[in-house]
Amino acid sequence: MAALPFLKMHGLGNDFVVIDLRDRPVSLSLPQRRWIADRRRGIGCDQLILLETPRQKVADVFMRIHNPDGGEAGACGNATRCVAAKVMAEKNSSHAIVETISGLLDTEASDGGRVAVDMGPVKLDWREVPVSEACDTLRLPLSVGPLSDPVGVNVGNPHAVFFVPDAETVDLASLGPVLERHRLFPERANIEVAQIISPERIRMRVWERSAGITQACGSGACATLVAAARRKLTGRSATVVLDGGELLIEWLPDNHVRMTGGWAESFRGEIDLAWLERAVA
Repeated sequence: MAALPFLKMHGLGNDFVVIDLRDRPVSLSLPQRRWIADRRRGIGCDQLILLETPRQKVADVFMRIHNPDGGEAGACGNATRCVAAKVMAEKNSSHAIVETISGLLDTEASDGGRVAVDMGPVKLDWREVPVSEACDTLRLPLSVGPLSDPVGVNVGNPHAVFFVPDAETVDLASLGPVLERHRLFPERANIEVAQIISPERIRMRVWERSAGITQACGSGACATLVAAARRKLTGRSATVVLDGGELLIEWLPDNHVRMTGGWAESFRGEIDLAWLERAVA
């Protein structure tokens, strides 16, 4: 096959190259995945999303998530909404089940063209986040510069949520890479700085592992709401305001987290596979 079609999609500015491999047995090498994600030499994205045939019969699609460095991620809430919207349109249905390496994600159409995603159960034990030493994840023993005392949460991938008086003034570009690779996080971590505006509203900025500062992070918004509720700063439902827009996050009684937000398709294109091979040679 000379050309590989792709979709460019985004959820609140968190952008993705989505390639459907369900009927195309194409294997993309690590250098090729990195090239596609590169904003200067390739197409450019926060994550590369590969759609594959589901492993479990109940699922509609298997979603594989690659960070810009080519490595694999376990969860991406914004990408899940985009993929779910695509699959719902294919099925002419208001419901879809998206399979990932972290488990099954149940999705459904919501009001205003939005998509709601059950992000699965929250993990709070130190071994599940994970962190490198036994500790209370409600107050991780971590301090770097003006940031300290974060909450550790796993929502398909590890997060450390720092509560601050003003999220806008935090130098996340400098602190993010240091905290992401701190020795406390054996699998690295996504870093959130969160400001409580009211019990129903949180301002959050994010440094995503391997991707850096992004416009939005769905799993990060979920982790932030859970962290705020655990600290009794909010209830179990709130709107999280990200750089790219807003997400409604609900921590349900069954310990699952439900995220509702928008999605968009930006454009479509094709990748010349022969040219791609030459580009990374």
